[in-house]
Amino acid sequence: MLRKTLAAMLTTTAVLAPVAAHSIVYGEPDDGEHPAVGSFVGEFTDPDSGETTLFQLCTGTLIDDDVVLSASHCFSGLPPTITRTWFTLAEVIDADRDGVVDAGVNLRDGTPVTHPLYASGGVSNLYDIAVFLLDDAVVGVEPAELAGAGLLDTVSLRAETFTAVGYGTVRESNRKSSQSFLPGWRREKADQEALSLTKAWLTLSMNLATGNGGTCYGDSGGPHFLGDVVVSVTITGDVPCKATDKTYRVDTPWARDFLDDFVTLP
Repeated sequence: MLRKTLAAMLTTTAVLAPVAAHSIVYGEPDDGEHPAVGSFVGEFTDPDSGETTLFQLCTGTLIDDDVVLSASHCFSGLPPTITRTWFTLAEVIDADRDGVVDAGVNLRDGTPVTHPLYASGGVSNLYDIAVFLLDDAVVGVEPAELAGAGLLDTVSLRAETFTAVGYGTVRESNRKSSQSFLPGWRREKADQEALSLTKAWLTLSMNLATGNGGTCYGDSGGPHFLGDVVVSVTITGDVPCKATDKTYRVDTPWARDFLDDFVTLP
C-alpha cells in the first residue's frame, strides 16, 4: 500500500474528530534543522455542500528555488474531491491540532510533474518520483542537496544512520494497529538504520525496539537524508507503520534522468 493512499482518508476523517498529534513515527520536532522540507496541502471539496477543507496530503523537499521533490503517487489518481494542491515550508501547519491546516499557513501554487513511466515498471521499479514546479521562487531557504550518481552503492549501509523528515500521520505507541494513528501537525524527524538496498529501493527500519523511527501516511514524497544529502523519498511500508520504510532512491540512472530536466544534478 502506498503511504499516501490512506493519508487522504485519515486526514479527512480527522477533520471531523479533532485529536492531539504530531508527525513522524517515534520521532521528534525538527526544530528548523531541515528548512527545505515542506508539506503538500490538499483542498477537499465536499461534493454535497461545496464547502472546502485544507488538509495535510504529502511531504516534499525543495531541491531548487522553484522545484520540489516528491512522489508521483502524491499527485496521480487523486479523487475528484481533492480539487487543489499547494506546497508550504511552514514548520507548523496545524497549531491547534484539529486535523485542519491553519488558515494562516503560506501556501505556494505550482504544477506537479510525475515521472512519465510511473507505475509501469512493476514492483521492482515503480518510477514513483515527481517534482512540483513552483510558480514563484522561494527566497531565503537553501535547497537541499541531492545524492550523486550511485551514492548508496558506495557506502557501508549498516554503518550509517539515515534521517526521515515529514509531516504525516503518526503513532506514538507500537501497540494496536490503525487505532494508534494521529494526524500530523508539524515537521518532525526520526533516525533510521538501513535494512536492504536494491537497484531502485532503499528499505529502512522503523522498529522502535531497535531505536528506530520512520514515516507513515502523509509522509509520502518526503526525504530520507544521509547526512545533509537526500538519498531517497518515502513511498510505502508496512500498513500499521511499525516496521519498515520502503523508499525510492534518487541516485539511480532513471531517477536522475527524470530530475535532470528540472535541476542541475551533482
